[in-house]
Amino acid sequence: MEKVKAKKHLGQHFLKDESIAKAIADTLSLKGYDEVLEIGPGMGVLTKYLLDKPINTHVIEIDTESVVYLGENYPKLKDKIISQDFLKYNISEVYKDKQFAIIGNFPYNISTQIVFRTLEYKHQIPEFSGMFQKEVAERICEKKGSKAYGILSVLAQAFYVTEYLFTVDENVFIPPPKVKSGVMKMTRKEDYSLPCGERLFFTVVKTAFQQRRKTLRNSLKTLNLSDELRLDIIFDKRPEQLSVEEFIVLTQKIEADGVQS
Repeated sequence: MEKVKAKKHLGQHFLKDESIAKAIADTLSLKGYDEVLEIGPGMGVLTKYLLDKPINTHVIEIDTESVVYLGENYPKLKDKIISQDFLKYNISEVYKDKQFAIIGNFPYNISTQIVFRTLEYKHQIPEFSGMFQKEVAERICEKKGSKAYGILSVLAQAFYVTEYLFTVDENVFIPPPKVKSGVMKMTRKEDYSLPCGERLFFTVVKTAFQQRRKTLRNSLKTLNLSDELRLDIIFDKRPEQLSVEEFIVLTQKIEADGVQS
């Protein structure tokens, strides 16, 4: 079969630089799991390096043309190609309760959704790495005080240690995207349980950043906090001024105030 044509509506940009593909594959530590799931393998430039590793590789691909290509060119993938949308697929059908890593050259149009979906399965995903649009990769790894610091930064870093690894130029893709790319990695924390209600934590973070220019006293009005709690000096701050740990403390204070998730 001829090479797969990149489809704009799927956000496909096929990586053609073998050294970068190998470098992405090598971001995996292979510690604490025996399985890896590659999202959006396209024509398998990254896949081939995963198949060389002592690990069981599955790939999930929504593009039927890519699925046929992978089946014809990578016999090791026999019965390991999931022709589904990762965002809608029940991944426990493959992994049940096993630990597995996620990797990929992620389609830019759904990359943040892939991270949020990963957080839903954090109890099974000790490691996550791959390529994003550069600014998204930076946002995931950003620390407090920056304009880029936001919902994605706080929620990812609540459960994972995040690292921005390296930048990738536009010209190593077919077709070249209009932006630079960045490779980042998330390693699950040894203790990734929160000392507060998880659903309430998510609600507090998302509500706070929806009006990021306002102080928390104003942005969290919809949570119906008591007047006494609203006097706490933490509410003088804006959301980007709070670290992940401070968001946890804030959630604990809100929880103690009687707010339910």
